[in-house]
Amino acid sequence: MKKILILLLTIFGTMTFSENVDIVIKNATVLTMDAKKTVIENGVVAIKNNAIVEVGNGELLSKYKGKKIIDAENDIVMPGFINTHTHVSMVAFRSLADDVPDRLSRYIFPLENKLVSRDLVYKGAVYGILEMVSTGTTTFADMYYFEDEVAKAAELIGVRGVLGETVIKNPVADAKEPYGGIEYAEKFIKQYKNSELVTPAFAPHAPYTVDEEHLKKVTELSQKYNVPVLMHVAETENEVKQIKEKYNMTVVEYLNSIGFLTDKVVAAHVIFADDNDIKILKETNTGIAHNMVANIKSAKGVSPALKMYDDGLRIGLGTDGPMSGNTLDLVSQFGYVAKVHKLANKNRAAMPPYKVVEMATMGGARALHMEDKIGSLEKGKLADIIIIDTKSLNMQPIYDPYSAIVYSMLSTDVKTTIINGKIIMENKKIKTYDVKKAREALKGLEETVKREASKL
Repeated sequence: MKKILILLLTIFGTMTFSENVDIVIKNATVLTMDAKKTVIENGVVAIKNNAIVEVGNGELLSKYKGKKIIDAENDIVMPGFINTHTHVSMVAFRSLADDVPDRLSRYIFPLENKLVSRDLVYKGAVYGILEMVSTGTTTFADMYYFEDEVAKAAELIGVRGVLGETVIKNPVADAKEPYGGIEYAEKFIKQYKNSELVTPAFAPHAPYTVDEEHLKKVTELSQKYNVPVLMHVAETENEVKQIKEKYNMTVVEYLNSIGFLTDKVVAAHVIFADDNDIKILKETNTGIAHNMVANIKSAKGVSPALKMYDDGLRIGLGTDGPMSGNTLDLVSQFGYVAKVHKLANKNRAAMPPYKVVEMATMGGARALHMEDKIGSLEKGKLADIIIIDTKSLNMQPIYDPYSAIVYSMLSTDVKTTIINGKIIMENKKIKTYDVKKAREALKGLEETVKREASKL
């Protein structure tokens, strides 16, 4: 009996038991985007519930048993992209009056006053979110009206969102009183404060459309509710001129002087910023959303984003709204970000691909002050992961995965999108919503917009 007991103890002592997890991704080229920019060939990612359990090489296959196994077949597996600034529901107005000089005052504001409703915001959000998910975006930051409708669409489809309710001095669709967006935002924040996917936020429109009193009020409330603040900052020459004439300061200096710039703020655009402004933005831990395509399409200028990155600021990439940049596809921004900064700096070595990819992932997470949760593939982080098809004609050969992503990749190369541990798109097929239904809903909005635009 003693010999049998010793034999059993020896057998069981040498046995290894696999841990059950929900998803195991294997045979992957893993771009972790961690601090060391670790790349793992023949990599494995194990996911349980909504988080990453472990990332490593093929040896992990003996350690974890997945309910679902995804064979990446040497495709790139990496953190999902983070769109740090957009107005997703404005997809309803996409391609309308492009290149018209007075487009904002002639078309956008009048059409928004007439047409923006809960229905338009929800249908536009559904369609736009599907576009983002299909092109590898797993988290987006949004500013618009009826933002609770955007939140509803985000939760339904399963995407992560930092969603800001607009605060502005004019009466608007969801707030008939000036600055009524503050009260609306408070209700929205209370409604979604405990959401697993949605982070509610305040979104004061801009320094020239929200006065000092209400900017200070938003700052106070953001601290009270511990929520982000999203705002357009230093985006236009007219804005810069107004602030200079009124306060004799740059836009960034003015915002800092009233205590607005904090680690809650995500400043979109920041095209007009000097060295002192950049120093202030770094000292205040302000996040920056760099929207290259929208900025150059509107001929506003080139942000000093490369200097911001090199100086260690919290800078990510954004598409802006689909009326500004005409797309919610972050992938299509990458080449422009690299190439325009090379041109602006007259240096072909400026803005190398790994910097662009970092801004699209960990940079975006840092800009949104969420780097402890998303932005890289590391143990304990939320499972927001994409798989990029490397077998498409445009992707081969690959000597440098960062270069391939920035210069060769098309958005259609995104194969699978996992958000919060749930497969939202697999093999280029959305699983959580009927794309045809979303397209038909948008088509219905298109007829209404066309009719109203013809009257302007």
